[in-house]
Amino acid sequence: MCSLEKIGNLFLLTLTGNDEHRLNPTFIDSIRAALHRVKTESTGPSALITTAQGKYFSNGYDLNWAGTNVGRQQLMSAKLRALVSDLLTLPMPTIAAITGHASAGGFVFALCHDYILMRKDRGFLYLSELDIGFKLPLWFLALLKSKIGSPMARREMAMKAAKLTAEMGVERGIIDSAHDSAEETVKAAVKLGEELVGRKWDGHVYGENRKAVFDEVLSALGFDETVGDFGSSTKIFSRL
Repeated sequence: MCSLEKIGNLFLLTLTGNDEHRLNPTFIDSIRAALHRVKTESTGPSALITTAQGKYFSNGYDLNWAGTNVGRQQLMSAKLRALVSDLLTLPMPTIAAITGHASAGGFVFALCHDYILMRKDRGFLYLSELDIGFKLPLWFLALLKSKIGSPMARREMAMKAAKLTAEMGVERGIIDSAHDSAEETVKAAVKLGEELVGRKWDGHVYGENRKAVFDEVLSALGFDETVGDFGSSTKIFSRL
């Protein structure tokens, strides 16, 4: 599922295996458990780096697992929203080192990090919902508005389902930098993490500031109006 390694004051969270890293409840729970460890094991200024093995960073929701079962769809959505909340409230800087495709919910997962680095020799950033006939939930759009400054870039992703390379992501202000390989991407993420740790910021203050910046996103996480028949509310997030 995932592994967690501590390197000095850096935490390296790796999505393990060569599958698509689909976001089903079991997988999300493993990531959330790792983030809980990060919070409890952090001593002093720290930073989190998230990366993945294989061809995919994450290919989004595990639609095969959920099928047409509304209860499973609700649970999967609620789990992802809880994970997003965990990341947006984590008391340290976060970096996504994207080493493969990041699609749909997988792109959203990456976008929740403070900094995004990506390899340029493989992988796309892709909101696939339009292509597969899914309505984008409002909390997805709240996150896009908070993280992607250009309305044209948001339109390209949400209304054209564009597949963006790392270099295209840099041009549109979606990611911070593009690198020659997976190894170079992780190496650059470690370097950035060390620089951020070197600032010796108070993690609690950092987390509170991030919560203020993304207040609208956090407020939108309470339910997903697209779950089920894409018109029914889901209000189990607060119980997770």
